[in-house]
Amino acid sequence: MKGPGKAVALSDEQFHAIARALADPRRFAIFQQIATADSTPCSALNEHDVISPATISHHLKELGEAGLIEMKREGRSASLSPCRPVFQAYVNRLAALAPK
Repeated sequence: MKGPGKAVALSDEQFHAIARALADPRRFAIFQQIATADSTPCSALNEHDVISPATISHHLKELGEAGLIEMKREGRSASLSPCRPVFQAYVNRLAALAPK
């Protein structure tokens, strides 16, 4: 994961991948939950109550490929961390679209 304070430059491809990843309501909810802490056990995701593990895995894969989260495997479990510099770069690029 990139350290705090380090600027991240997003390619057009990554910018669009993040937009697609966050456009899905369930994926956005999963990202919101992960972003509330520095590390979240995968088993603690609220979505386990309403969607299948395979669907959660798919959503996590999409968030990871977009660069929004990192997954650290610990035996049979996994811990999820937000990639804040990547998300901040995405927000900054969106903000640059607004008229001044």
